Amino acid sequence: MKQKEILRQVTVSSEETERLASDFAKRLTSGDFVAMFGDLGAGKTAFTRGLVKSLVPEAEFAGSPTYALVNEYEGNGVRLSHFDMYRITDEDDLYSIGFFDYTDSIIVTEWSENIEYALPEKRYEVHITKLGDDRREMLITETEE
Repeated sequence: MKQKEILRQVTVSSEETERLASDFAKRLTSGDFVAMFGDLGAGKTAFTRGLVKSLVPEAEFAGSPTYALVNEYEGNGVRLSHFDMYRITDEDDLYSIGFFDYTDSIIVTEWSENIEYALPEKRYEVHITKLGDDRREMLITETEE
């Protein structure tokens, strides 16, 4: 597996994180997988909000699907499925939420470190590191066979 760095940037607000995600969203198409990594409060939900605003502008963003486990956004010829894997403990949990059935969608997962065994080989990874205050380092890579 090879990883190619696409972008490394420091953002200074959640709005800037959203704008960065909106720009990144232009490269996504149905079937793409975006695995997000980062601590609690790092900005994963803000990043996803930027993706949704760009890809499905008519959608009302519902926030992190912490308890629902998945939020779906559809419109503009695009379907985006946003998963929160914080409470997922094993592959049985993934099967019970129908995770493997989402094949005609752009898939975005928060807490991807909890399902590394299930991540597809071809994917984008978004690593968000808190630097203090509202500053975040965003590292986006593309992983392929």
